[in-house]
Amino acid sequence: MKPTLFILAAGMGSRYGGLKQLDGLGPNGETIMDYSVFDAMRAGFGKVVFVIRKDFEDDFRRVVLSKYEGKIPCEVCFQSIDTIPEGYTRNPERTKPWGTNHAVLMAKDIIKEPFAVINADDFYGRESFQILADYLQSVEGTKGQYCMVGYRVQNTLSENGSVSRGVCSMDENGLLTDVVERTNIEEVGNKIVFIEDGKDTELAPNTPVSMNMWGFTPEYFEYTEAAFKEFLAAHGQELKTEFYIPTLVNDLIKAGKATCRVLDTPSKWFGVTYSEDRPQVVMKINNLIKQGAYPAKLF
Repeated sequence: MKPTLFILAAGMGSRYGGLKQLDGLGPNGETIMDYSVFDAMRAGFGKVVFVIRKDFEDDFRRVVLSKYEGKIPCEVCFQSIDTIPEGYTRNPERTKPWGTNHAVLMAKDIIKEPFAVINADDFYGRESFQILADYLQSVEGTKGQYCMVGYRVQNTLSENGSVSRGVCSMDENGLLTDVVERTNIEEVGNKIVFIEDGKDTELAPNTPVSMNMWGFTPEYFEYTEAAFKEFLAAHGQELKTEFYIPTLVNDLIKAGKATCRVLDTPSKWFGVTYSEDRPQVVMKINNLIKQGAYPAKLF
């Protein structure tokens, strides 16, 4: 069975100011998400599932899904702040979504095979999708053997300011032991550093960092559902606390319920962290097209 690609796109409408203003970065208006779907198809993924907000379903189907018709099967599910288990309540003043792992939970009745999770607005690169697809096919029928694509920190920096990244620690077998969020990561002179307690701490250029590109087997939904109930019991009345994927993965690792292999990738991550990044991302995509990595028109 081919793995499924699950794309976190529930924040798309607000982030881009409306679907009609999806930012075209490719020569024919291709979005970053279009390149992810194209790469996933080449890597052997069999289906794409999007989590979106219900209020822009019609626009999403017309503007986004229509271009993939006949290319790869697609489904949608919906994330809402009001989608919580029976018997639990939320603070009525909360407007902030519950976070990435709540978004994952929305697909529990759709995805029954190994699956990858990615952000809608990150350019991950062809090699990363192939590495991830190969791993997911190798763990079909197993439980608790998860993975995360680890980007080399030097391949994830912005030329226009500092970035925040989840810095990964691994054991001698290449299994994840911890993800720690580091802020203000940037290149200073010939070194990559982050600021902690007011001091610069150096990171080796090949240090693996998480860009929210994960691989799971289907029982992950069961763990997520149980953990979300615990989260709501502890934080359901708070206004901003979110239920994140790395938090649960760390908990499952520490409890001995799962392992998470860090898959090294040579791919360079692209993203528009700052508005000044956009011209550089357009240039990088055009360079990849010139090199033959992508056709000028994807779909």
